[in-house]
Amino acid sequence: MTADRGSVGANWRDGRLDGANFSWPIPQSAYVHVPFCRHRCGYCHFSVLPGRLDLADPYLDALEVELATLGEPTPVRTLFIGGGTPTRLPSPQLDRLFDLLGQWLPMVEGGELSVEANPEDIDLELLRQLARRGVNRVSLGVQSFAAAKLRMLQRGHDRRVATAAIEAAAREIGNVSIDLIFAAPDETPEAWRADLETAVALPISHLSTYSLTYEKGTEFWGRRFKGELSTIEEEDEVQMYRDARRIAEAAGLGHYEISNFARLGKRCAHNLAYWQGLGWLAMGPGAARFVEGRREVNHRSPTTYIRRLQQGQSPVAESEPITPIQWACERAAFGIRMLDGIDLDGIRRETGVCVASLRSAEIERCLRHGWLTVKGTHYRLTEAGLLMADGVAAAFL
Repeated sequence: MTADRGSVGANWRDGRLDGANFSWPIPQSAYVHVPFCRHRCGYCHFSVLPGRLDLADPYLDALEVELATLGEPTPVRTLFIGGGTPTRLPSPQLDRLFDLLGQWLPMVEGGELSVEANPEDIDLELLRQLARRGVNRVSLGVQSFAAAKLRMLQRGHDRRVATAAIEAAAREIGNVSIDLIFAAPDETPEAWRADLETAVALPISHLSTYSLTYEKGTEFWGRRFKGELSTIEEEDEVQMYRDARRIAEAAGLGHYEISNFARLGKRCAHNLAYWQGLGWLAMGPGAARFVEGRREVNHRSPTTYIRRLQQGQSPVAESEPITPIQWACERAAFGIRMLDGIDLDGIRRETGVCVASLRSAEIERCLRHGWLTVKGTHYRLTEAGLLMADGVAAAFL
């Protein structure tokens, strides 16, 4: 089937529609990175400060300076407080964090306010504090319910603690998401299915499943290089992915993005803003933002982030302008990971860029391989394409 290139003709120049009305989206989402953790897990490549709660106040001082660069309060529809483990902050510092965010990033009515937490940090007092501060979604880093796998992943909880945390969060907050990792060393499809069955029997509204990755610079990267950790067979990993789809959907958790499942009305609105390329604010060490056609990334080192803001310097480590063509192609690349697919004509109307024209050869290749299906200008991944999602997404870039 041939890709519909839309109205490609004299009014197009290098894929850009001459004279098209164009404006960058006004960010209505914000991410705040809180770097504190009990310890760094062997697979973790995020910006974290294990055990350094002595820096909680200096971090909040620095964050306050960065937030003030907004100039005025900026209402948001989604706010995601991640890390790290934000709930590692002591109660007074956690309250101060919410005070700062309420001042500079006030939530609009009906907005989504998510906080990441680890199961071992959850107790009734914390949950009630979160609820008082407007949190209406909790994302728990469960990763597994199996004792041996949890030890291998260096997690600080067990099945009982994870189950209790989920049940308590569901009672106090109501909207609970959990993360699970699959394809851990020596893990079998049978063991993964047991993790999934345990998860979907609990009161969760959202599930994210991720294949274990070995990022350069992590402990696990070094251990794999030395032969201490081994990856599982590819066919087992594929089976695990398919089992996640089957078991989650049978439990009423619809598959809506490559790694994400949700009950009706419980898709993560914050992540949807990323995948739809709507623009977002981001604060804290290592945080990446996309505002007014510019992508910026803060210094990853929490201590560097704190020091620079203390000294009146910018926390930004990287900054690059993004052209409308880049933006349109990235919107297509991120959007194709959603099971609903993408409407390239809709992207053309909003950006003035005809991605179907710019990437026609790459799109045709994906269609020939059976990784994409197309109806008009609407493209979706096929069942085979789900397993090739990274490659298909790259075809649009």
